[in-house]
Amino acid sequence: MNVSGHNPVRIALGRLNMIRRAVGGVWAASSMALFGCGAAVFMTSLVYAADNSSSSDSGNGSGNGSGNGYALQLRDQHGAPLPDVVVEVIAPLRTGSVQQVAVMDQIDKQFQPRLLTIMQGQAVSFPNSDDIRHHVYSFSDTKRFELKLYAGTPIQPIRFEQSGVVVLGCNIHDSMVGYIYVSKSKDVLTTNQLGSVQIPAYAQQVAIWHALQTRDIDTRRIVTVTELQQSGSVIVETQTPAPRNTFSEMFKEHHGH
Repeated sequence: MNVSGHNPVRIALGRLNMIRRAVGGVWAASSMALFGCGAAVFMTSLVYAADNSSSSDSGNGSGNGSGNGYALQLRDQHGAPLPDVVVEVIAPLRTGSVQQVAVMDQIDKQFQPRLLTIMQGQAVSFPNSDDIRHHVYSFSDTKRFELKLYAGTPIQPIRFEQSGVVVLGCNIHDSMVGYIYVSKSKDVLTTNQLGSVQIPAYAQQVAIWHALQTRDIDTRRIVTVTELQQSGSVIVETQTPAPRNTFSEMFKEHHGH
């Protein structure tokens, strides 16, 4: 009998249980970590397999393609990446109607965006977000119109019934130049700042256009997808835009002032 009132047998058993619980906790934690790593490896394998299966299904026969098409690089004659190149899929031609009104704003004496792509029959609103008035006009055959000196937003948007290119100007500010590309196809793409664009896998023929191309402003370059796949890139020759005349200067030229 222990005079201190403590039973040595109970103490020993209690310590033994503590050791067992500690060992059991370490084993459980190790097991969770082990199975957790296995699950992570398994999930990674699934993702990798899914990525490989999607990339192998190109659908266009191109080695650099994917299920969503393939990347096309556009450059100027100096080899620099060319942004804002319009690439319209014209074969197969997928048409449709768009009810949404597009917006060509005027901010800091510039058209925003500088290039707007819309579909044939779509309407465009021309708000003036500057604190000064603008006079928007177009002499393009695709759409001739004039929004005389105004502030705010015109009540009626302009509808573009014919496909083609529309060049915009302001007879008050020479530096204001904008472009509207009116397409027949629903598949209209523009290159990013790196000059690249993703061509749909089903595309067979595309039209290529750029605002500063050396070709006539209304001319589009028609290229088959087979040609694009063989070259991998397209060169678009560009030029520095010529100064634009305002309405007042044109008036003086025609009237001898």
